[in-house]
Amino acid sequence: QVQLKESGGGLVQTGGSLRLSCSGSGQTSTNYAMGWFRQAPGKEREFVGAISWKGNLLYVADSVKGRFTISRGTYTAVMSLQMNNLKPDDSAIYYCVADTIYERNWNPEYWGQGTQVTVSS
Repeated sequence: QVQLKESGGGLVQTGGSLRLSCSGSGQTSTNYAMGWFRQAPGKEREFVGAISWKGNLLYVADSVKGRFTISRGTYTAVMSLQMNNLKPDDSAIYYCVADTIYERNWNPEYWGQGTQVTVSS
């Protein structure tokens, strides 16, 4: 079992930056891939990006490429999402996720409670 906790959400103006963090606890000695999903009201859940246990980037959504950066400590359960040049469309609840398996159409086993990001225009 892994417990995930996000932090760092908040309100920011268009063009601003935020940094989200996710900390895992529990069986974090296992090699989990970690990532971020987001969901805005009335919209489908969107896979933002993922990073491997070794810190290799696995995926970044086109919608955030060039603006968002995912990082984590190598072989740790601590991950960050640096979000720059934020747009109102980035407003959503952001969820930290983890699983031992990463695959196409990823449906991770472990999810955090989510943290709200709101970008004002």
